[in-house]
Amino acid sequence: MEDANGTGTMIHFHFRPFSKLPEVQTLIFVAFLIMYLVSVSGNISILLIVWTHRSLHTPMYFFLANLAALETCYSSAIAPLTLASTLSAGRTLVSLAGCGAQMFFFIFLGSADCILLAVMAYDRFVAICHPLRYSLMMSWRLCARLALGSLVLGFIFAMQLTVLIFRLPFCSSKEIGMFYCDVLPVMRLACADTRVHEATLFVVSVTVLTLPFLLITLSYVFIAAAILKIRSAEGRHKAFSTCSSHMTVVLLQYGGTSLIYLCPSSSYSPERAQVVSVVYTFITPMLNPLIYSMRNRELKHALKRAAMRFLSS
Repeated sequence: MEDANGTGTMIHFHFRPFSKLPEVQTLIFVAFLIMYLVSVSGNISILLIVWTHRSLHTPMYFFLANLAALETCYSSAIAPLTLASTLSAGRTLVSLAGCGAQMFFFIFLGSADCILLAVMAYDRFVAICHPLRYSLMMSWRLCARLALGSLVLGFIFAMQLTVLIFRLPFCSSKEIGMFYCDVLPVMRLACADTRVHEATLFVVSVTVLTLPFLLITLSYVFIAAAILKIRSAEGRHKAFSTCSSHMTVVLLQYGGTSLIYLCPSSSYSPERAQVVSVVYTFITPMLNPLIYSMRNRELKHALKRAAMRFLSS
């Protein structure tokens, strides 16, 4: 792709290093590598456990397996390039096309992740508030359509934003004030007025973050009301335990992203964004499988049985 002045120079970006000290960069690289490996191995383990255990072939675990697959792809879209850049202290060059591809998959998978969390909240709402009609309301056809719908919506949002941003003119190779091709840092490198693009980003962010979160909140209001009507303490605890891991993941996912994408662009701070982005690109994907495996009894037992079979073989 040519630059804005038409000189034919290929445009490349590079990421801002976390520190100028090689020792600090090495420590960050090791930390990121460990988090990435834990994230991928944990999410793949959940995916395989759900796939191989027939007792987990229910809508709740179907959506959990989809979430694990999304998290694996999401981490893999960010981590390899980040690790390469961290190890080279920011000297790794990224082409315009490569940056656009990473941004597309980041928006696509992140948006689908947020929408799928709202779908999972609806599944818990039906299971707790309408238990006798659960199998009828959450048919496999509906589950497949909801999972596919989250991917389609994520794809549409990602395509719209990526095409809009990378039609902007970029005059020369520049430093991205982030460890991956995030929307706002790349947009700020353009040699053009980006007010329309920033407004579009805000609208998409509200659609992807606020609307699903409102649906999740509404679902849990009804769930809480239904749980309070359960007379036995054991019944209330069992109903709450099926939702607690999902609520924890929702808070982790929406908390960090809202601090970045729902704040006015004028208050954007690259330093704060870099720290917060670590949470939802590395820490949250690593914690999600741990949260579900520790707080979900059936999944925990399935993981233990799989581990015992592996050790005894």
